Amino acid sequence: MIDRETGPSPTPAADCYSDGEREWMVKYQAIRLNLTRPILVRLTALNVTADIVTMLAGVVGLCFVPHWLMNHKILAITCLLVHILLDGLDGTLARYQNLASSRGSFTDTAVDQFVMTCVTITWLITEPSSENIAAASAYIFLYTIVVSLAMVRNAMSVPFAFVVRPRFFVYLAMATDYWFELNSTIYILVIANLLLGISALTGCYVLRQNLPGPEINQS
Repeated sequence: MIDRETGPSPTPAADCYSDGEREWMVKYQAIRLNLTRPILVRLTALNVTADIVTMLAGVVGLCFVPHWLMNHKILAITCLLVHILLDGLDGTLARYQNLASSRGSFTDTAVDQFVMTCVTITWLITEPSSENIAAASAYIFLYTIVVSLAMVRNAMSVPFAFVVRPRFFVYLAMATDYWFELNSTIYILVIANLLLGISALTGCYVLRQNLPGPEINQS
């Protein structure tokens, strides 16, 4: 039975969110729930689940690829915008329906990573300089490592204090470059890689410190 009056349900522990993000999420979940309640009521009446919204967000996000490659840049950017809006709705819908779970959080994260990777590669196809190839490749790699580490550390109850998630800034840079004929995406990627690299190194170190090691005989 779905209890739609109890408000947001507890966030699963084995997800990819840091302590800082979780605190922010808990603080604003009630606000988002009230703002989107008419939409949530309608979706629930239509038997639409959070997983369906997640998959729809993924499909719309992937529609960026053909539109960008065919030089339909406005349509491509619109697809990214709709993807972002839907991506912010699935978790709220799950909590409204009292169906939030680690499985749903994992699905949401996996879809986001897949869209991020495809969008970055598509941008790289149209901007194939050596600098862009190096920056974009490092970005995809480091982003995936950091999100994976976040999930493992949360499962072990040693979460990040904060997780860097620069994909929205990269999307914004791509759109800005198109509208204003700039070249800001490469700089955003470099900054993102520095932050992600620091998170990856510290994340690996803390995770290693919390893993069992050999017993040292003091005698």
